[in-house]
This record gives sequence, C-alpha cells and structure tokens, in this order.
Amino acid sequence: MTIRLYDTSARQIRDFTPLTPGRVSIYLCGATVQAAPHIGHIRSGLNFDIMRRWFAYRGYDVTFVRNVTDIDDKIIAKGKDQNRPWWSIGYDNERAFNAGYEALGCLPPTYEPRATGHVPEMIEMMRGLIERGHAYEADGSVYFDVRSFPGYLELSNQDLDDLRQPDEGVSGKRDPRDFAMWKATKPGEPDWETPWGRGRPGWHLECSAMAHKYLGSAFDIHGGGLDLIFPHHENEIAQAKAFGDEFAHYWVHNAWVTMSGEKMSKSLGNSVLVSEMVKNWRPIVLRYYLGTPHYRSMIEYSEESLREAEAAFGRIEGFVQRATEKAGRTVPPAAEVPPAFAEAMDDDLGVPHALAIIHTTVRQGNSALGADDKDEAIARLAEVRAMLGVLGLDPLDPQWADESGGGEELHGVVDTLVRLVLQQREAARERKDWGTADAIRDQLTQSGLAIEDSPDGPRGTPATLYTAPTTCPRAPRAAHFT
Repeated sequence: MTIRLYDTSARQIRDFTPLTPGRVSIYLCGATVQAAPHIGHIRSGLNFDIMRRWFAYRGYDVTFVRNVTDIDDKIIAKGKDQNRPWWSIGYDNERAFNAGYEALGCLPPTYEPRATGHVPEMIEMMRGLIERGHAYEADGSVYFDVRSFPGYLELSNQDLDDLRQPDEGVSGKRDPRDFAMWKATKPGEPDWETPWGRGRPGWHLECSAMAHKYLGSAFDIHGGGLDLIFPHHENEIAQAKAFGDEFAHYWVHNAWVTMSGEKMSKSLGNSVLVSEMVKNWRPIVLRYYLGTPHYRSMIEYSEESLREAEAAFGRIEGFVQRATEKAGRTVPPAAEVPPAFAEAMDDDLGVPHALAIIHTTVRQGNSALGADDKDEAIARLAEVRAMLGVLGLDPLDPQWADESGGGEELHGVVDTLVRLVLQQREAARERKDWGTADAIRDQLTQSGLAIEDSPDGPRGTPATLYTAPTTCPRAPRAAHFT
C-alpha cells in the first residue's frame, strides 16, 4: 500500500513517504476572517478533511494544523467602516467559518492557531533572518530580500526578473520585489512591540512561524487553494528555508469553486454563503457536491449541478435506508473498504473513481434487495457504509443525526401528509384509476419526492425531500451562524 499525491513543487504525482513512519503532519492555510465563508472557502477545508480521513484509515497518526489569519488589511478596514473593534470582525467570522466546517462534517483540527497569538514566534524568525542577511529593517518595517534566497519562485515557476509583488501599502523596500514580513504601525491600527518598533505582522510571516511552532522544522504536507501558490506559499518557503527549516516535503493544492468561469470571490460579488446554502440544502448533500469531484478539478457552481448531486446521493442514501430496514437492525460498516475503492483513494485521492465503486456496490445491493437476498444486501450495505465513512458521507453516522435542526416538528407533519397522499394514490391504483394514480405521482415528483413502487408498497425517496426554500431548514443544531 502506497498513497500517491500530486506535489505542486515537483509538478507530478509522487509516492508519499512520511518523515516519521506511521505519522503524517499536515499544515493547511485556513481562514482569513474578514468575511463569512462561501462554499469556495469551505471546499479547501473539506478536501483536506477527506485527505486526513484517508490517512487515518490507512493507519497513520495524523497531526492536522489549520490556522486562522485574524489580522490583515481587510479586517482592519472593515472594523473602521463598521465602527467596530477589528478583533470583533475577526472573531465573528472565525465562528462562522467553524460553523461552516462543522455543518459540512469536517473533523476539528488537531491545532487551530490564531496569527495574533504568535507574535513572539514571528519576532524570533525575523531576528534570525536579519542575522543571516535574508531580511532587513526600514522605517520600522521588516522586509525579506528575495534576491538573497536562490530557490525563490521555484514553486510557482516564475522568473524573478518578471516578478511584481502585490501592493502591500508599505514603503522603504530596497527592491520592489521584496515583500513585507512586518508592517510599521499606523495611527488607529493595532500594533505590537518589536526590536524594530511597533507594528503588525505581514500575512506570509504568520504561517511560516506557526508551522514551525506546531510541526517543527520539517513536516510532511502543506496545503491550500491554488490561489495561494503565489505570493503566499512562495513567500512562506523563502522565509522558512532561509531561517534554516526544511519546511514542507509535499505541496498539495485544491482547485476553486467557480461561477461563470471565475473564481468564487467576495470581491466579485458572486459568492454563495455557507450560512445561506444550509438553509436550502441538506449539509450532507453539500458535502457530497463539494467533496466528490477530484480536489484538483474546478467546480462550476450551479443549482442544476447541485440538484444532480442531490439525486445521486439520494440513490446511495435510499439503498442504505432500504437495506437497513431489510436487515432489521443497524449494520456496522465493514472493517475494510473494497480493494478497488482503496486503490482509487491511494491514487492522489481519486474520489470520483472511488465514488464509482460506491455506486456499483449500491446497484449490486439493490439487485440483492430485489431478489430478496438479505445476506447479500447486508454485505453490500456494510461495504457502502465503510466507503461512505471514509468520505464523511455515511447518512447513519451520528454526525448527521441532527440534520433536521429545529424543523423536526415540520418534518413529521410533512411525512404524515406524504403518507396520506401515497395512500390516496394506492387507493386509485386498486380501483385501476391509473390516470389519477399517475397524476398524484407526477405532482409528488414535481415537489421533489421520487416515488418508488416496491413489493411492500409505494415509498418516497427521502433524499429528495425538504430541499426547496419554502420547506424546513437543514442546518445541524450544533452549527450557529452569525
């Protein structure tokens, strides 16, 4: 068994060899909390949640660090615009991010450090870089000298002569391509004391310092979205390696969620907030939608594609529920996933191929149910639950038990009404009034409830129920969006 991952720095898929046998260390660039999360933000956390779950399934002890950037220009600007303390902006949005991760079933990180809690570590790194000739102070700010580090831009494969650093709103650079590690204080902005004067952290320094503190001078995997390759990850590498760290041995990047071909972004006004999405869509369906495409593939957002994902997951969930009913008990997941599923996941987390194995197994299970082969159906159910568990999509897992949130009473009312309508349809079928029976079925289908005529009578597929905005919310009770 060898897990293989696409390493951005090598530009190829590599066999994964951990630094310490049996252990995996992962650093994921988490939220910059200037605004509430849209589904593009949460996709990154979800993709790496699946990676973490697969490593754990393969027997690794995983340390997973996901940071919070709680100080930056946009957070400060929003505090001024709203006449609120900058830290309250960050805290509210941090809670919204955590609610989004929780709603979509992401496991909590081993550590979740905030940037503002690690200024001493940043000062230590800057001091070391200045002593080694890789950084310098100017007008109270500290800059990294990019020409002093020969490996600069190898991750993004750029030419230094053509480089333009993003505008950082600072002055005093020796070279416009240098980047700010520390920004000198400005009136009305938060600041901290350093040997070079008061100021606040630069974005890139935060992650280099926190990765060093929690994972040491070398760790296995650094992750994040494609948009972070430059400048953020390139600058992290320069700081850490110039300081003397080996830093990350593998670089893994997830693709974006796009709308009309553009990256989902608050600045473009095309974002879809998680807090709104979970009111209209079951969180487990959102997880299926965001987590089942390959992590390196773009997802073009549309309501149509979400409904397709809902229907596909409904077929899986329907089998799980029918097979559980047939078994007369809750069937535990199998001890091991099928070999073909494991092979797909080992190959750069090939979730689409792994999902095909799930659907094939579901079809086999449905055939067993149709043939009244209880033992075969239970065996396939155990396999399906094992595979879904790895992806965080097992509908019988306790994490999804409270999906109905505060809508439990409405859920019961709707179920009762559906049963009454199904009884009316069955009565029409018994008197051979096929036109009325078909009309009832078509009306239910248009309302989002697929009808299946089984040997035990008609049943509605529950995965397609409660998706319209006019029906009950689906946010888990534990998730509180602000």
